Amino acid sequence: MSHSSGSFTDAFRQPKAVWAVAFACVISFMGIGLVDPILPSLSSQLNASPSQVTLLFTSYLVVTAVAMLVTGWVSSRIGAKRTLIAGLVLIVAFAALAGFSGSIAEIVGFRAGWGLGNALFIATSLAVIVGSASGGFGGAIILYEAALGVGIASGPLLGGLLGNISWRGPFFGVAVLMLIALVATIVLVPATPAPQTKSSIREPITALRHRSLATTSVTGLLYNWAFFTILGYAPFLMGLSALKLGAVFFAWGILVAIFAVFGAPMLKARFGTTHTLYGALSGMAITCLLIGIFSDNQAVVIGATIASGIVVGLNNTLVTTAVMSIAPVERSVASATYGFVRFIGGGLAPFAAGKLVEHFNAHVPFVLGAVTALLAAAVLFTVRRDIDAADVEETQPQSHERADAERAVTDVPADESEAVLAHEALVEDRRYASRR
Repeated sequence: MSHSSGSFTDAFRQPKAVWAVAFACVISFMGIGLVDPILPSLSSQLNASPSQVTLLFTSYLVVTAVAMLVTGWVSSRIGAKRTLIAGLVLIVAFAALAGFSGSIAEIVGFRAGWGLGNALFIATSLAVIVGSASGGFGGAIILYEAALGVGIASGPLLGGLLGNISWRGPFFGVAVLMLIALVATIVLVPATPAPQTKSSIREPITALRHRSLATTSVTGLLYNWAFFTILGYAPFLMGLSALKLGAVFFAWGILVAIFAVFGAPMLKARFGTTHTLYGALSGMAITCLLIGIFSDNQAVVIGATIASGIVVGLNNTLVTTAVMSIAPVERSVASATYGFVRFIGGGLAPFAAGKLVEHFNAHVPFVLGAVTALLAAAVLFTVRRDIDAADVEETQPQSHERADAERAVTDVPADESEAVLAHEALVEDRRYASRR
């Protein structure tokens, strides 16, 4: 069995603590697509323009992005479990407050607080899952992306069902579910002491000095611009009720989950990470362009939006895996850095789309989204060698030369010169993985 298939098989054989965090991830990621089905009703019932309503994405994701910079600093001082709990408490509180709001400005403000909790939770949860999961790093990423896919798929469905009753329903629904996740985390996740080494608040920013991490993060930013242009503004073009919008984005989310969990590992094993991502990013550009050209055709907008779930699932898994594989820093720092950069793109795109429609027309933001997706592929091309080297290392984790080298530098050799040669072989073997 290949490494990739082994990772997939083992991804779902996890301790209870990992499942508790994964469940909380599902509920957390519900918050991304939860508001999609109620965007038009919020606009009409609260007398807000589409660009004002899209601020629900902007405040949530931009605050999430900026707060990512301090998650490692917080976690290194109070421990991972307490950081998870703090994030969940904030999400419960601000989701409930959003439900009690009386204006779009209040909801936007409370979504910002929700984003702060989300940042504390997301960055720490990925580190906890990667650190605690059985089945290796690849299996942990698959499980994390599975939680993301299920959350993104179920969020719009829940939003549509509850939003059909009242626009307040989805906010209260998330508050209740997150409260359940909070209890599960408290009970099932073992206590984690604060690390002996305290992280610097500057680490996620200084990590951008490493070309491989910075370049891949920019790829995520550009891709997320296209992704959230569709997620944040396409609902206004469909002319559907909250319940029907929920069904559309549920179908979209199901494709996200399927291709994140099943499609990405399979295509990566056959074509490699870079070639699969070139195809996925090109597919994102095509779907954005279709919506841009036929923005007044309901059937095309709905079909293209649902189909975009295929490439979203592939990109979510493979870009995250690439970042975590080639970043020459600790994975917790890499996660915070990548989250900061990519969520900036996701947060600004919906608001920019609303403004572009107001000043030009509905074609422009989606054509721009197609351009950013193609730019993401171009940026990715500049770091392809690092990603290809990581793929090779993953599929051949224990070559004879590397195994001999590791034994020679960890054991006491009989011949000192043999140890020197072995050490040099090990350094050469790891050269691409540690490239800055």
